[in-house]
Amino acid sequence: MDLSYITGTFLRVGGGLGTTLTLFFVTILASLPLGFLITMLLRSGAAPLRWLSGAFVYLMRSTPLVLQLLFIYFGLPYLPYVGGYFSTMGRFTATVWGFVLNYAAYFAEIFRGGLLAVDPGQYEAAKVLGLTRWQTTCRIVLPQMLRVAMPSVSNETITLVKDTSLMFTLAVPEVLQFAKSAVSSTGRTFPFVVAGIIYLGMNLAITWLLKAVEKRFDY
Repeated sequence: MDLSYITGTFLRVGGGLGTTLTLFFVTILASLPLGFLITMLLRSGAAPLRWLSGAFVYLMRSTPLVLQLLFIYFGLPYLPYVGGYFSTMGRFTATVWGFVLNYAAYFAEIFRGGLLAVDPGQYEAAKVLGLTRWQTTCRIVLPQMLRVAMPSVSNETITLVKDTSLMFTLAVPEVLQFAKSAVSSTGRTFPFVVAGIIYLGMNLAITWLLKAVEKRFDY
């Protein structure tokens, strides 16, 4: 292999990097707050909200992400009465919805575990000090919850990088799709190596960033 082929392969496979990064950042930015909201609903005093949010988390965590993507894109348009609203949904949009909902369910369970790790005495102490519920949540509970949850959040974030390759399920052009196309046209497997290097590079950068965030909470 000459240098021009190697460079050209990196440029060709890297053509899908923009889509991969877009899905990654949109999923993280949307699923984290949605996951925390679901966690709050799981702890709600209203039983219907607890049941609905619990059923959602169970459904998302108990079925494959690939199946969820296929259902959102191919199945939703056939639902009675509401299917017409989803008939014009694009492949990338369907992928984003699938990833956000799936990861929100996992983050919800992570945050729930973090909240359970907070000593109940902290709530009583805050009440004695005269703090409001909002002040107790923001100043006492959330910092401790995040400290406990950060390692698991980091692990899910790294998993997300690899899961972005599942976009090929809906034929969305991303890194792996470009690599597969390059292999088909050249008959060489080197593009798969390039795809692996790209994923490794992304995870290396994200791991470094997450380590810095974890140190910030490790006080």
